[in-house]
Amino acid sequence: MIVKILPNDRSVPPQKLADAELLFEEGVLSGLRLIGFSIWQSKRGNSRTVTMPARGYFANGEKRAYALLRPVSDEASADPVKRLILESYAEFEQRMAVAT
Repeated sequence: MIVKILPNDRSVPPQKLADAELLFEEGVLSGLRLIGFSIWQSKRGNSRTVTMPARGYFANGEKRAYALLRPVSDEASADPVKRLILESYAEFEQRMAVAT
């Protein structure tokens, strides 16, 4: 699996650093990509978070989101994917710093 980083060049919204995609190279998902991940800078401090793919919809006049990738049973099962995306973004930042 490859993590593809798509930087937020427009800086809108300002806390959004990039989008990310997972590109599958092996198995039944080979040749497919999973889109919809975003990397965010915390408004307070230097922490970063990853949001998972979701579909937005309205119910009773309120905007809601339905997670497209979610744990079967253990909530922490998404943590390795989020870590991988954050590590890939840190590597991307390093490559960009060297290139400038």
